[in-house]
Formats: sequence, structure tokens, C-alpha cells
Amino acid sequence: MDPESPNRNLAPITAELDPQGRLQVGGCVLSELAQRYGTPLYVLDEQSLRQACRAYKKALEQHYPGPSLALYASKANSSLAITALVAAEGLGLDAVSAGELLTALEGGMPMERIVLHGNNKSAEELSLALQNGVTVVVDNWRDIELLQELAEGRSETVPLLLRFTPGIECHTHEYIRTGHLDSKFGFDPDQLEQVLTHLAGCSWAQLKGLHAHIGSQIFELDPHRDLAGVLADAFVLARSLGHNPTDLNVGGGLGIRYVASDDPPSIDAWVKVVAEAMAAACQARNLELPRLLCEPGRSLVAAAGVTLYEVGSRKHIPGLNTYVAVDGGMSDNPRPITYQSEYTACLADSPGAAASESVTLVGKHCESGDVLLKGLPLPATKAGEVLVVLATGAYNASMASNYNRIPRPATVMVGSGRSELVQRRERPDELLRYDVLPERLRSVG
Repeated sequence: MDPESPNRNLAPITAELDPQGRLQVGGCVLSELAQRYGTPLYVLDEQSLRQACRAYKKALEQHYPGPSLALYASKANSSLAITALVAAEGLGLDAVSAGELLTALEGGMPMERIVLHGNNKSAEELSLALQNGVTVVVDNWRDIELLQELAEGRSETVPLLLRFTPGIECHTHEYIRTGHLDSKFGFDPDQLEQVLTHLAGCSWAQLKGLHAHIGSQIFELDPHRDLAGVLADAFVLARSLGHNPTDLNVGGGLGIRYVASDDPPSIDAWVKVVAEAMAAACQARNLELPRLLCEPGRSLVAAAGVTLYEVGSRKHIPGLNTYVAVDGGMSDNPRPITYQSEYTACLADSPGAAASESVTLVGKHCESGDVLLKGLPLPATKAGEVLVVLATGAYNASMASNYNRIPRPATVMVGSGRSELVQRRERPDELLRYDVLPERLRSVG
């Protein structure tokens, strides 16, 4: 991509123009990928993802004097290929369901580097975690009750992290703000002593550490400084009640740039603040430095991904609006209709062309709210052109649905001029595979 383009910092790091002026990522021309694999199409840049993993590892090693581990928050984008890549880069992973946990295990993530989250874990999910030696993040009393039942008769203890709400507000969307007291996640702070005392009497429980998370898509740094002190105090309390924790988990939450006006901290700046605050908080309490865990998701994978669409119909309403439709929409990217999220887009074969109109980019679903971007500046478009939406690597594939019985897109990973299918496209007939038609309804007329 043109170094002078305002979209340069929003695209994968390998984005550039080929000699014909077409946008390519990982050495692959995006419009050619669309032709080969079809659209909508998720494209993941391997080098961008690997560089983000390495940035977290390097920053933790540089800024935190104790042991550390970054855990990929796989809810951002869960697949065997992504799991294998982040495992190879030395990261761990957090899962929130049996599906994500199985993906982690089958993708080659070592069980000792996996944690299982969730505010309403099933007995089946917890049993899977116990069978595989996965650390369980205890979120509520129900978790403890189920684990008590499942651990009966087992010789091994169950490794646990205890999650609580730190009571820290941050400026982000209400639905992704999980650190304030009114949250479905974690124990209330005033329950900590009670639950720690209870766990101290459970022979099956091994409390490895504590966890608190303050939200997602956060640009501020001060809340993370505050979190360190809250976690360190909880660490002191746990030790006073007979536990020997070794880990403190600050969660994730670092935001990314979706539009040019977004100004998030860098990975290094975020880690530096978190690491220095944690080290200072522990030093002030005469604590040996615990292992520092963090859980990046969006900031690892979002900028590595783009989504390709084919332009279809248009509707011009003089003096009001111009709608340009693509062959996807809210089923492959529900974030705009859910969170009012904003994105940046361009044409694959003329990304630097001057805009001649401002359009509303809409999807093909039978829903008036199926709007991907409003006020999108574009050159004149025609049906069949390929449009690229940037920074879609997080929460697009993982939140995709079959609304209107539309199949979910394929995903390809690109790098060094090659493209590899890592998730195949669903077929329309596959959407019927779980339907059961009772015999009595088979008669016609």
C-alpha cells in the first residue's frame, strides 16, 4: 500500500501495491484471491500475526523483571491454524467453551499454557478441562460446586485462577466493559475473603493465581496502572489465607486502530505500563514477583485480517443517500450492527483512487440495519469489483452467523506469495445438516 495512504497504518504490515497498483497482502493480490476462493473471504496475514505475538513476548521480557506469559484470547478468532501459529510463537491461550478448548488442544497448544474462562461453564466443559490438565478460571460459586463434584476421587489437584471484578471503569462500549462492579463476570471484591477461605479448605483445589479484566478496545493506560494495585492486594490476601499463588492475570483489552482517528497505545507501551505498575505494586507490598499473565486477543489478530467482498447493486436517492451493496454483511461482520463499530475500506484494484462519492455500504441480508459503513468515500464503483474492509481479523469470523441461511465465508492465510485455505467455505446444503423433519410433516398438500 502507498506509504502516504491514510490507510497505511490500518492494513496488515505486508500490504503494498503491485506494479499494476492493485492491493496485495502477504505477496498475494487480493482481487486474485477473491477470484480463486470466492467472496466474502477472510484473509489473514501470517507475518502480521507473528509479529504481534513477538511484540508481546519481547515487551514482557524487556519491561517485566519476573516470569511472564501472554495468552491468546481465542474468542477473537478461533481456528486450528491460528492456534498452531500462536503456540509456535510461544504464547498460551484462553478458551471460553468446549469448542475453543478442543480447538486449542487439537491445534497443538500445550495444556499447561491453556486457561478456561466462562461465567456459566457446563459440567462437560469443566470435565474436559480437568481431563486435559487445563487451568480453570473460577468465576462464581457454581464453578466451585461443579468442580467439587468432578474432582471427587481424583488424585490430582485442579489448577485454578480466581476471577474477581476490580471495580475499575474505562471508556469503552458498554457491552465490552467488564471491569466495573455491575458485571456478569467474576466474584465481587467483597466476596474475595470468603471464597479464598473456602478454597483453602478444598483439598482438590490448587489456587495458582488471581485474574481481573477491565474491558476491551481500551486506549487508556491509567486503568491498567490502577489494576496492578488491586491485584497485588488480592495476592496478599490470598497468601494470608493459606494459599501460595504464583500468577497474576491482568486480562487484555488493548484497543486497535479501526479508522484513521483511532489512537491506541502500541503493544510495547501497553505492556510497559502494565509490567512496571505490577512490579511497583508488588515491591511496595514486599512480594516476590509473580508470573505476569495477560490475555491479548484483538490486538494480536485484528490488524492481520481483511475481508473481501464483491460489489453488487446500488441505489441512489437524490439528495439523501447512495447505497452500495456487497455480497456479505451482518452475518460475516455483526460488529457494526451490534456495537456501532466503524471500519475503513477501499477497492482492491484501485486503493489509492480519489473518492468521487460518499456511500453507505450495506450487506445483502433482509435487515434495514445491515449496514457495514456509513459515509464511506469511494471512487465510482461498478458491480463485480472487489472491496476490501480492513482490520477484520478479530470478532468477525468468530461472531459470524448463518442469518438468512447464508453460509459463512472461507478463510485463507497468506505469506511469502502463497495462500493456504485454513477454513473452508460453508455450502448452502450444509446448513440443513442439523435439521430434522418429522415424518408426519413430509406429506405434501
